[in-house]
Amino acid sequence: MEKYNSFINSSLGVLSTPKELLIRLNSEMNRSIDFFSNSSDKILVKDLKPILGLNPGAHYGSAKRWNSKNFAMVALELSSKFDILIFGGANELAITKEIELNLISNGVTNYCNLGGKTSVGELIGHISKLSLLITGDSGPMHIAASFHVPTVSIFGPTSDKETSQWMNKKSSIVKKNLDCQPCMKRTCPLIHHNCMKLIEPEDVLIAVKSL
Repeated sequence: MEKYNSFINSSLGVLSTPKELLIRLNSEMNRSIDFFSNSSDKILVKDLKPILGLNPGAHYGSAKRWNSKNFAMVALELSSKFDILIFGGANELAITKEIELNLISNGVTNYCNLGGKTSVGELIGHISKLSLLITGDSGPMHIAASFHVPTVSIFGPTSDKETSQWMNKKSSIVKKNLDCQPCMKRTCPLIHHNCMKLIEPEDVLIAVKSL
């Protein structure tokens, strides 16, 4: 935001300042409702609990992805307080399915796996209704910022000083501050992937409580 704004100012000789992100909801985005049944595509309005969104994927590369089992462990801890939506693109079905299977094996039923089932517009609609989002450094993270959704963002190889949420006061960043961070690589050049592996579910839960 700051770089683009500076480019505009220098190019046009103006003194504008970047404002908050803004997405105007349209009919496609408003089509999404409070909750969906996880057993089929049948719509089930629960309207009992606030909604937690999990966004485990990241198109940039595997280095930005936190372990799906860790996402599931966090979801298990929060499932008594939140209904859960799992987000993911068509190429992230394996990740979202792993989280779903972990929830099933632990008896959690108040979730819906939306991996590969939403358009971008529908995804925006769902995110706009969240009470909390837990995500990696990703596009959905920035969508959540535009709606001021309380968000815990997990950062590994990328720089939170450059690509964290813009103007969301309800934002918390979880990272380890290793010497090798940020490497800005799609896969870990040191193989160990410690920037993500060393982040524990408890670290994320502490960040949730801070919000």
